[in-house]
Amino acid sequence: MTFDRSIKIAPSILAADFANFGAECEAIEAQGADWVHVDVMDGHFVPNISFGPTTCAAIRPHIKGVMDVHLMIAPVDPYIDAFANAGADVITAHVEAGPHIHRTLQAIRGAGAKAGVALNPGTPAEAVAHLLDLTDLICVMTVNPGFGGQKFIDMSDKIRTLRAMIGDRPVHIEIDGGVDPTTAPIVAQAGADVLVAGSAVFKGGSVSDPAPYGTNIKAIREAAAGVYA
Repeated sequence: MTFDRSIKIAPSILAADFANFGAECEAIEAQGADWVHVDVMDGHFVPNISFGPTTCAAIRPHIKGVMDVHLMIAPVDPYIDAFANAGADVITAHVEAGPHIHRTLQAIRGAGAKAGVALNPGTPAEAVAHLLDLTDLICVMTVNPGFGGQKFIDMSDKIRTLRAMIGDRPVHIEIDGGVDPTTAPIVAQAGADVLVAGSAVFKGGSVSDPAPYGTNIKAIREAAAGVYA
């Protein structure tokens, strides 16, 4: 991975066809996705269960670019090596998921992945103030995690605060939840550069008809790029 602040669209495969994950990953990349976002849920930290490192390992050969793994699980540390070995380029843990997020970020980098830290809507930006030099990505949740298709919660003030805190550090700001062509400009203008979108990317398309994925990705990218500075 090379760092830049250009807008990157990271479709969440939580909204994909679970029976065709490999083909779906190939389709979204062919249609313009920059990263592939994998939402891992444990039914404990969040009220839903999705998939684990075995699924990540299975889809990795179908992903040419960045596999961005978002761990909505607690505890995190016992599973870091498994996700790194499965091919995750970025592993993101929630600051709320355990008492030792500093140690968790060290472990992620030690496993050879980029380290991300996620903030739920109720968690202030200041929670990561002392983690910025251990972090490659900050994920701002704009929904309460656990389910796709939720209504966007405007976290613009938090994003702007984080952007100012980051300064010239090579740290991405990622947005996860309710991103579509309407909300993308709001978060991009505030300073985000990685936009996770699930249903807004996958709606209307399929593995056999992937063109709508490209249309949807292009619409989100153009909406965000129109205000991004």
